[in-house]
Amino acid sequence: MPELNGVLETALYVADMPRARRFFETVMGLSPFNADHRFTAYDAGAGTVLLLFLDGETSETVVLPGEMGTIPPHDGAGRVHMAFAIAAPALPDWEAQLGEHGVGIEGRTHWPRGGESVYFRDPDGHLLELATPGVWPTY
Repeated sequence: MPELNGVLETALYVADMPRARRFFETVMGLSPFNADHRFTAYDAGAGTVLLLFLDGETSETVVLPGEMGTIPPHDGAGRVHMAFAIAAPALPDWEAQLGEHGVGIEGRTHWPRGGESVYFRDPDGHLLELATPGVWPTY
């Protein structure tokens, strides 16, 4: 079996791109490295990319310039979940950051391996998690 090297991209579908960008740039501190009217790409750390797609803008094949190729249609619906990996000592700072922006924490978990998670929502209702090491056997 060929080996997988990890998950490279995670995608969220948003109703209002400017609102989503404000949240992920202001509250989460992410910087976009590629964007247009239908998507925004962020460096999510450790070689991973967070992609935001505007609802309804990925239902057609995208033809890239020259001989680069195509991206097939894709879409997602409903509220989804994703987690950001953080260092354990950073958790109180993240909780303060969320509070300063009026983002409520919906849940907390203390995992048997020693990790901790806090859960909150983005403006589109996606459940986001900040997770410290000890959540999974691999993290």
